[in-house]
Amino acid sequence: MILCGERSVCKEVTEVTRLQPRESAGKQTLNMVKRLLLICALWWNCFLTSGQGRDGEIIKEIKGTNQVLAEIKELLKQQIKEIIFLKNTVMECEACGMRNDKPTLPSCAPNPCYPGVKCTETARGIKCGPCPEGTKGNGTHCTDVDECVVRPCHMGVRCINMFPGFRCGPCPAGFTGPVVQGAGLSYATANKQVCKDVDECEGPGNGGCEANSICINTSGSFRCGPCKSGFARDQQHGCKAERACGTEQSNPCHANAECKVLRDGSFECVCGVGWAGNGYLCGADIDIDGFPDEKLNCLELNCAKDNCLTVPNSGQEDADGDGIGDACDEDADGDGIVNTEDNCVLEPNLNQRNMDQDDFGDACDNCHLIVNNDQKDTDADSKGDACDDDLDGDGIRNNVDNCVMVPNRDQKDRDGDGVGDACDSCPYVRNPDQLDVDNDLIGDLCDTNKDSDGDGHQDSRDNCPAVINSSQLDTDRDGLGDECDDDDDNDGIPDLFPPGPDNCRLVPNPLQEDSDRDGIGNVCENDYDNDTFVDTIDVCPENAEVTLTDFRAFQTVVLDPEGDAQIDPNWVVLNQGREIVQTMNSDPGLAVGYTAFNGVDFEGTFHVNTVTDDDYAGFIFGYQDSSSFYVVMWKQVEQIYWQANPFRAVAEPGIQLKAVKSTTGPGENLRNSLWHTGDTGGQVRLLWKDPRNVGWKDKTSYRWFLQHRPHDGYIRVRFYEGPQMVADSGIIIDVTMRGGRLGVFCFSQENIIWANLRYRCNDTIPEDFDTYRTQQMQLEA
Repeated sequence: MILCGERSVCKEVTEVTRLQPRESAGKQTLNMVKRLLLICALWWNCFLTSGQGRDGEIIKEIKGTNQVLAEIKELLKQQIKEIIFLKNTVMECEACGMRNDKPTLPSCAPNPCYPGVKCTETARGIKCGPCPEGTKGNGTHCTDVDECVVRPCHMGVRCINMFPGFRCGPCPAGFTGPVVQGAGLSYATANKQVCKDVDECEGPGNGGCEANSICINTSGSFRCGPCKSGFARDQQHGCKAERACGTEQSNPCHANAECKVLRDGSFECVCGVGWAGNGYLCGADIDIDGFPDEKLNCLELNCAKDNCLTVPNSGQEDADGDGIGDACDEDADGDGIVNTEDNCVLEPNLNQRNMDQDDFGDACDNCHLIVNNDQKDTDADSKGDACDDDLDGDGIRNNVDNCVMVPNRDQKDRDGDGVGDACDSCPYVRNPDQLDVDNDLIGDLCDTNKDSDGDGHQDSRDNCPAVINSSQLDTDRDGLGDECDDDDDNDGIPDLFPPGPDNCRLVPNPLQEDSDRDGIGNVCENDYDNDTFVDTIDVCPENAEVTLTDFRAFQTVVLDPEGDAQIDPNWVVLNQGREIVQTMNSDPGLAVGYTAFNGVDFEGTFHVNTVTDDDYAGFIFGYQDSSSFYVVMWKQVEQIYWQANPFRAVAEPGIQLKAVKSTTGPGENLRNSLWHTGDTGGQVRLLWKDPRNVGWKDKTSYRWFLQHRPHDGYIRVRFYEGPQMVADSGIIIDVTMRGGRLGVFCFSQENIIWANLRYRCNDTIPEDFDTYRTQQMQLEA
């Protein structure tokens, strides 16, 4: 038995057993076997030689052989003992840890792990730590992780994937922020680059704009606006203190009028809401139609006494000349037959003759022999469309005219679909059916609905596809809208840059004559857009295509075309397009003008001339199609809509401002969503509701003022009852629609009057927006 402590003995025994014993025992055994084989060979030889054999010698040899075998047996026994002894000795030495030939375990020297990964030696071998940040693997082999997949960089900033890690490029021009760099998905997710807009207008020098002008910060940039209140002229010629309205003591306007500075630096006096007159004299105006309740001592038209004191009639129509306006005269034509029984309300006809038995007597019927209750007369030739063989008055009969409703003497038809280009909703794509499901005036076959800048014009037709310009004004008709054209009038003088700026941006004048050196060229003095309407009365002084408020040309949009709950609206336009009346208790519908606006101010007088109903009336703006528009709507009382499908809709009383973005378009879903007060998924968002929850009053006039600046998303609407403001939405920021068309809205309410309508192009940011923006920045900070 060998003890584990006897290391020297173990070593010695191991060496001896490895060499001596095994070698000696093996040789001895081998020698014995050789001798035995030799004896057997000799014996066999003798036996063969003698023939008879010698018994004595054989016996002797056999005995010798037996003796040798006995010796071999003893040697084998001895060898077995030695082998057993050696085996036990080796096993005991291994138990003592003294074996020299045990296998060598892997080592951390040299480090077999990925560079930078810690190596740890364990009883079972080496262990590699986790891969470095920005890589992934088992510690021995690590591969790169692409952190850019989690978008750690600010929008528009390049993300550079490295090995390992990532790096964000610098913030875009007009923004400031850190250059983010790191490694790993968790780091990239938790440390995203934030680039904040640089407000150039806050720095010295008013952002580079003229002193006393409005500097407008935009995302990543800025732009210079008009002169501040109290200053006149513009960015080109400087903003000088106005001299016209004077101080409070010297203000020439009436106490209930406002002094307004005009483009040329002059001023005008405008009577306030609930007052009417020439501005120097103002009298009470209870129905807010622009005419005083009593005659004023002045000569202007709006100094005359209102011929309907309690019903707005901004056109002062008086068919029988009796001094009582048609809007409130029970016998408007003075023929002795009251309006409710008269088949010609505005034309005397005692005999009430009516050959075609429609709703209009022969004296006022524009088609005597054909029933035509709509009395529509497209070309205003006093011959109704139902019996007019040339509806558009272009000299081409309807049966051969490829644009029956639109004058087009040239009959041009580029796509050969039988519909002239002048009225073709797809002039380059054959679409004889002219289908236009979304009522955006673009045929379905060529309507992509892809509008990158959100201004209501699809990219393929937008003359500035990347710049908001809902008006699509293109003064020089070069296919490039003014908003993105450096030379709007194409006279070779750039609008802003040298050798400009052009002193008549919209009227060609390459010589830039300016006799009075006021910075405005001779050819556009007092009429900047050269549309023959002087700037003081032009509602859009920088757009020759829009001169006066006019809704005589309008598009009817029915918002529940398949429903049979009610009839469609019936619109009557008065006062040369500045007054609209809706006479029927109807399905939801719109009357939409065809003029599209960028920034706009829209005002009008709203009046429900009945005591028999209590539903919705209002107006729209930013109309782009029948699924996309803003609506301001007013309900008198709370009411559940009588059609419970597709969902139960509840209307609350009060004024509401909604953004309509319908995924289904006109139909029962949009119908119920408009009725319902609140948000409706995929249809309508409620942007604001008057917290007073007060409905409109019967036979009461209200005045609204809307300001919409699509470029910045600014919306504000105010309502007045007489001179008293009764509702104010405050500033609302929403960019769902970046401009569009204007119109009026009704839903199940008859006898609505929208009177004294006015719109005005205006891209100037209101002064209250600066205060609002400052407050928002403080809240965010």
